[in-house]
Amino acid sequence: MATYMCTRLISLSLRNPNKTHISSSSLSSLCSRQEPITVADYLLRRHQFSPETVSKLSSPEKYLKNPEKSDSILSFLEESGFSRTHMEQLIKRSPFVLSANLDRTIKPKIKLFLDLGLSPTDIAEIISADPWILSISTDNRIGPSFLALKRVLGSLPGVSKVLKLSGRLLQYDLDKTMIPNIEFLKSCGISSSQIVKFVYSYPGFFVYKPESIRDFVKRVDDMGFNRESKMYLHAIRAISSMTVENWERKLELFRSLGFSDDDVAKVFKRAPHVFAISQRKIKEVTQMLLRSGKSDISVIINCPELLSCSVENRLKPRLGVLEVLERKNLLQKNPRLTTVCKISDEAFFERFVLPYSNEVGNIYASLMRAKRTEI
Repeated sequence: MATYMCTRLISLSLRNPNKTHISSSSLSSLCSRQEPITVADYLLRRHQFSPETVSKLSSPEKYLKNPEKSDSILSFLEESGFSRTHMEQLIKRSPFVLSANLDRTIKPKIKLFLDLGLSPTDIAEIISADPWILSISTDNRIGPSFLALKRVLGSLPGVSKVLKLSGRLLQYDLDKTMIPNIEFLKSCGISSSQIVKFVYSYPGFFVYKPESIRDFVKRVDDMGFNRESKMYLHAIRAISSMTVENWERKLELFRSLGFSDDDVAKVFKRAPHVFAISQRKIKEVTQMLLRSGKSDISVIINCPELLSCSVENRLKPRLGVLEVLERKNLLQKNPRLTTVCKISDEAFFERFVLPYSNEVGNIYASLMRAKRTEI
């Protein structure tokens, strides 16, 4: 359309120069403009991005104001070590990058990470996993927080590993959150080695406000939790994952399922992480185990990890296999429920399916079909 209008205006100007009232400079400027292009068309046609990536953009039909600017950004990223996969992940998660200021927003971050010792591949993986890093202040936040994290973990590869998991750590002032939180947890008797392991697994836990961490610790201590227990830090994190109201709802749920307050305390001390499981799942697993006739409340208290088992992909098929084997008297000794539910798929197959494939093969096949469907 723009090309057609430009051609018509030039024709009219040549035939009736005194009537068009358009200067030659204005006409030249108008005709030099390119046709508008959507983000989707730009990525698909100009840079051959995959249709799958483009289909997941938040606003694929939005028009790019300056495609040449976007070209420069993508070229710079490629020169900086970003693969096509990295760039597709980056744009899919944050299309704003296509319109970012290359010199002020993108280049300084890449340079800083290089100066701090990260490899181009590490930088590409970190930024493509969490593009919001590009919106964080380079000198006031990224640099100081990066160095604070390095002090905690003791190595550059450690910092890289954590940032690939949670790049948004860099938006926090770690000298005012992570560092004092770690020092306080150490004062509670938690070892440095356990804390470091937690930073790798749950980095977001350490950026709570220090007063919040102290409150979580107080709530755990008020429950009579032993600070020397290896589960102590797990308990603090479990408490941090829910509000007081949600905690009370979990307690009410356990009570409604037949657990006493003492039972609940034992479950929490043995496996605090199960309290982060949804109420629906806790209810479904508990009811299934109790209905099976192979379990009572005491079994769950002694092995709370059972509550984390999948009902559809683990409990139903395995209990079904066990029921058939027991009904046909094929087992010399009935196995413990905890063994049946906790062993790996391979171990379960070799022990309870392979020797009795004619009797329970169909049930196991149903299990595998269900898992493939889920995948």
